Amino acid sequence: MTEEWNHACSAGELPEGEVIAVQVAGQEVALYRGEGEVFASSNICTHGHARLSDGFFDGSKIECPLHQGCFDVRSGKAMCAPVSVDLRVFRARETDGKIYVDVR
Repeated sequence: MTEEWNHACSAGELPEGEVIAVQVAGQEVALYRGEGEVFASSNICTHGHARLSDGFFDGSKIECPLHQGCFDVRSGKAMCAPVSVDLRVFRARETDGKIYVDVR
């Protein structure tokens, strides 16, 4: 399978320790910068219809603002109740001051 990198935002729009929402190829994506790396996932919680970009981000974990369920943004793994379905994650990379995501 070939890669399909889509521009998401400039690197300066995503400071260390932050999460933002962006549109990538028609999908709402949450972008995270933690522990010096960039990660991407679906922006909608698998438990309730809440935007994860409105949640609390701590290095590699995002807490849903609706019911406080947590996901590991590196793998999408559901970490605690009430979430039990893993989060869809996407490959992300930073190149030449821009962040790209492969949402396939």
